[in-house]
Amino acid sequence: MSRKKLFLIIGAPGSGKTTDCEVIASRHAEITHYSAGDMFRAEVATGSERGQIIKAIIDRGEIVPINIAIETIVGAIKQAPTSAVIIDGYPRSIEQMEALDDYLAGEPEVALANVIEVVVSEEIARDRVLGRARGADDNEAVFARRMKVYVEPLADIQHFYTQKGLLHKINGERELAQVADEMQAHIESLI
Repeated sequence: MSRKKLFLIIGAPGSGKTTDCEVIASRHAEITHYSAGDMFRAEVATGSERGQIIKAIIDRGEIVPINIAIETIVGAIKQAPTSAVIIDGYPRSIEQMEALDDYLAGEPEVALANVIEVVVSEEIARDRVLGRARGADDNEAVFARRMKVYVEPLADIQHFYTQKGLLHKINGERELAQVADEMQAHIESLI
């Protein structure tokens, strides 16, 4: 059995990373897309004890604990119907990155193929998030907290994956189709 190829897509809230991934997965039969947020929301929707814990954490704009996140994510990758899986919104901390790296080192079924950063300015991110107003989490204070949570570990995450030769940056301030096309071409070159 061949190993599943994992692509991690990182970017600020409002960078468009989730939409880019959805477009690519809808176009490509060999790519499955999971949003870390979607996986956590699915767990919340079950009403399980774990789901209730996740909901409380997300409602505060904080990061889901590593053990819960890794189990949820790696389980989903293994169950994916395709050989390539793209996950957006993970890792969001140095601890998550290191824990995932350690976990994958001993995981024969999954290989990290690449980490793609969708780069946008904070101004564009804020305009996009506050302009789309999905719900209670999309207000200025929560956006500021989410942005801070994203930016704080970013330099270390970039350095870690650059050292491994795995980081690829894409300009996320262009039209959606241009960003998705570039991301898709990059992913296809590695699968």
